[in-house]
Amino acid sequence: MNERVTAEAVEPETPDKLVQFPREAAPAPQLRPRYRKPWLAGGLLVLLIAAGIAAWMSWGAHAPAHYTTVALTKGPIARTVTATGTVNPELTIIVGTYVSGVIQELFCDYNTAVKKGQVCAKIDQRPYQTVVDQSKANLAVAQAQLAKDKANLLYTKVRYERTARLVQTNATSQDAVDAAKSNYEQAEAQILYDEATIQQRQAILDAALVNLDYTNIVSPVDGVVVSRNVTVGQTVAASFQTPTLFLIATDLTKMQVDTNVSESDIGGIKLGDPGAFTVDTFPKRIFRGKVSQVRQSPQTVQNVVTYDVVVGVDNSDLALKPGMTAAVKIVVDERADVLRVPNQALRFAPSAPGSAGSKQRPGASEAAEAQVWVLRDGAPAAVPVAIGLEDDNYTEVLSGDLKPGDPVITAEQSATASRPVMPRLRF
Repeated sequence: MNERVTAEAVEPETPDKLVQFPREAAPAPQLRPRYRKPWLAGGLLVLLIAAGIAAWMSWGAHAPAHYTTVALTKGPIARTVTATGTVNPELTIIVGTYVSGVIQELFCDYNTAVKKGQVCAKIDQRPYQTVVDQSKANLAVAQAQLAKDKANLLYTKVRYERTARLVQTNATSQDAVDAAKSNYEQAEAQILYDEATIQQRQAILDAALVNLDYTNIVSPVDGVVVSRNVTVGQTVAASFQTPTLFLIATDLTKMQVDTNVSESDIGGIKLGDPGAFTVDTFPKRIFRGKVSQVRQSPQTVQNVVTYDVVVGVDNSDLALKPGMTAAVKIVVDERADVLRVPNQALRFAPSAPGSAGSKQRPGASEAAEAQVWVLRDGAPAAVPVAIGLEDDNYTEVLSGDLKPGDPVITAEQSATASRPVMPRLRF
């Protein structure tokens, strides 16, 4: 840079004046090009974005739908009735007491195997033994009275016969004969009375012996004691209600499940129907049996009517215990090796336009005529079918243009759910 200093510019320094140097010449400004129409570029950008969004939405609308299919198979179908019940022995005997008293001895406890007639408990016999002894004494008195009256009868008979002979010779009066005859007849009546008294005293003695025998609590059947409700020294009273001392199950190898079936399902259950159930202690084991009883007595709880259905089951391994809760399924109807379709397929209807639909034939009942969508040539096609038995998972196909292996549609995945997410644009 060249500095130019003129003579006129040089002056002596003074406090009021400063030295001034000439400024460098500023370069000429360069003019940038200027758009004449800025809105045109913004409009073009908006049009490009709108075109992209429209193309993306048009692609999603015409994208092919995705279907979930299941191949048709053949197999069993069983319609079941589900209920809950309780496991019980086939026959449970309640052993009580006919007489009152104090439990003196116990010979049976829980899980004791007993035989018929075996003594399980003994009540104090002394009060009843006293009654027996008194009855025996009364019977002996009656028998002695009979012997005495028989001797009197013999005497009155001899006297009557003697008086009757004397009256023929006028040795005695007729009145004496009549008196002798009356005494003889009274003696005969007394014998009958004594015999009746003996029978009465004998009956009283028998009753006392029965009560004495009831002090021995015996098992009426062969079985196993499943419950004991008394202890030694406990007083049992049989005045108003027979107390329960023991519960004896006749045979624990044969059990039954008492279920409560609702009135809407009881009509389809009959004797011999197969049943299966599980218990909480063996959740993976299935016990199988058959319906042995459909009881006619209804049970009403909170306006709900149920009926007792008994399912017999073998318990040879003694795995089932009395009182277990069972979840029971009773098979009321079943088919083997039939063409079956999943229940979801009968409820499916495609949402994509242009599907090869087929309307249900007029006059066909909804229960017997249905429609299944089958994937053919990549597109869903409706096939009318006649259905039969159904269970929780499958429905029997009686007739229709279907065969094993056909891919029936059970669900549809929308195209919008499967298309990729458009990236966000930055401006």
